[in-house]
Amino acid sequence: MAVVDIDSLLEGAEETDVLEFKAAMPWSTGLIKDILAMANLQDGGRIVIGIEDETYVRQGMTDAQIATYNPDIMRDQVTPFADPFVEFTTSVTADRHGLNYVVIVVSPFREIPVICKRDGGPKNELQAGSIYYRSPVRRPQSARVSSSSDMRSIVEVAAARQLQRFRRLELDVPAAKGYDYDAELGGL
Repeated sequence: MAVVDIDSLLEGAEETDVLEFKAAMPWSTGLIKDILAMANLQDGGRIVIGIEDETYVRQGMTDAQIATYNPDIMRDQVTPFADPFVEFTTSVTADRHGLNYVVIVVSPFREIPVICKRDGGPKNELQAGSIYYRSPVRRPQSARVSSSSDMRSIVEVAAARQLQRFRRLELDVPAAKGYDYDAELGGL
């Protein structure tokens, strides 16, 4: 992500379902819930570390904090909680003022939603069998799915992706009468 990109991302931005801000801190397994939740969004999401998450004040990060964001260690710590696995990348980028940030880009699930496969995490906040999500219609937060509309959104995306997979394999799958799966996913 170039300097222009981080500045445009942060300028006047607020947290949304696809954008999470975290204060400057070293890597913490406390971010696992956010990573799992963003993996269950249609297009995934981004976590920007180095922004005070209540006031959105740019803090930046120290070199020591940045050094803790080792992608291999992060994957090793996320993987025991994610079924199936979660794809994400990390990068370090600077804004026009020279402050550094870590950006975690979480990819959406490929075919089936990500389910938490074991209890644990900091403060034992993760629960096995739970699906974490960031609802676009409520206050932006990573939480267990708690409404039928959020669960329906996840299931519809999964069903549309399965249909697309079958089509790629050239399997004949009849569409439900009057339902346009391709329009549902916006051309994924």
